[in-house]
Amino acid sequence: MINKIIAIDQSTSSTKAMLFDEQCRMTDRCNIDHQQYYPQAGWVEHDAEEIYDNMVKAIVQLLKQANCPVDTAFSLAITNQRETVVVWDKETGHPVYRALVWQDNRGAALCAQLRQQGATDMVLSRSGLLIDPNFSATEVRWILDHLDGAREAADKGKLLMGTIETWLIWKLTGGRSFYTDTTNASRTMLFNIHTMQWDEELLRLFDIPRSMLPEVLPCDAVFGETTVEGLFSEPIPIAGVLGDSHGALVGQMCFIEGSGKVTYGTGSSVMVNIGEKPLAAPDGLVTSVGYSAFGRHYYGYEGNIYSTGATLKWIADQLKLVAHPSEMEAEATTVDSTGGVYIIPAFAGLGAPWWQPDAKAAVVGMTFATTRAHFLRAALESIAYQVRDLIGVMAKATGGQLREICADGGPTRNKFLMQFQADQLATPVVCTEVEDASAMGAVVMNGFARGVWTTTDEVVGLRKVTQVYEPHHTPEMDTLYEGWRKAVLKSYIK
Repeated sequence: MINKIIAIDQSTSSTKAMLFDEQCRMTDRCNIDHQQYYPQAGWVEHDAEEIYDNMVKAIVQLLKQANCPVDTAFSLAITNQRETVVVWDKETGHPVYRALVWQDNRGAALCAQLRQQGATDMVLSRSGLLIDPNFSATEVRWILDHLDGAREAADKGKLLMGTIETWLIWKLTGGRSFYTDTTNASRTMLFNIHTMQWDEELLRLFDIPRSMLPEVLPCDAVFGETTVEGLFSEPIPIAGVLGDSHGALVGQMCFIEGSGKVTYGTGSSVMVNIGEKPLAAPDGLVTSVGYSAFGRHYYGYEGNIYSTGATLKWIADQLKLVAHPSEMEAEATTVDSTGGVYIIPAFAGLGAPWWQPDAKAAVVGMTFATTRAHFLRAALESIAYQVRDLIGVMAKATGGQLREICADGGPTRNKFLMQFQADQLATPVVCTEVEDASAMGAVVMNGFARGVWTTTDEVVGLRKVTQVYEPHHTPEMDTLYEGWRKAVLKSYIK
């Protein structure tokens, strides 16, 4: 019998289906984009049913191109964009509104109100999170407050809510499994990271009925069985579920306290494993569940950047300066600097460590001498600067400079960006063979759930390093970074 793991990476811009063997080698993959909806400034939505349909299509296409032997046994693992939330009618199975995406800013007014009411310390002490519209609670509250009949239906127990993995699991199992995992739960602003339960005081604060919420399981659990809409004649297990940034932490084998990673995606997440105690995060960071496995919970300091890969996609799709983000490196490296140009990609406000939801995207320092190459280089450099913002805070909190940063995600293919990142951080940047480390993490949890591996030590050696970017840190790097920080202030200080 051959065992294969179908790993679903449901991200902000697309749904990827990947096929792995039990040595964590990816053998096949396919990708289907989904529509982005921007009803008005600061609002970002997805069609949850489109995402589910795309996932099914991606699995069908994956298996068709893989042409696996008939004696292959399959299981399914899921990693997903976090905080994006779906509210649906549990009788009809249809969402009552589009999914509100983690980039959505419509909860900013409620967040400001709660901060003014003095709720910051309570929310932080229980959830580990700062009050911010990035997290799921204010998005659900907005739906209940603004959609006709939603509040009444929720109070009667007729509505369910969940982040994307909960929605996919519920759909895959025909409504039999209503679960989330500890990592996704810890990003809702409704979960107590000390008790590892939904928190009644937080639910009261956001006025969200407990009946809407799923049961919380560890990442290495079995979440149900599915035929994937009849694709399989016998049900296969759904095993191994965690949020994408947490998946990358596991996929990069950051099992040791003090190890960390950067995931370069639509946005970017920097996370460092801090061990089994949910320590209070330093200013500008949050504490989340890093992962749960083998009956234990491991926590992480994390900072999230809202727009990194999304900035490059905007330049390609909206400004049409390049046909695809992959073309940017060649032109950006035709100039040796940005000519003083800084792009502040605050399209959905600024996340950690700035936490300025009202900040607006800006370009600073342009002159008549500015060319397209300068602009493209400034876009790439903006990613490295934002990561340095976070690494600086983390390094101080963990007692010094990190030994190395493990990097994953599409932008890691950009050699200029990775080298500039290492130079800015004065820290080696390690890229691995598996670009999609989030999916690798889901596969690892899948293996833990099914007993393929019984300790983390058994999988550490499966990470294959492809390139290490050694830093060439010069005083110029600090000068450029100071210019960045001054430019950022102009995006929100009036």
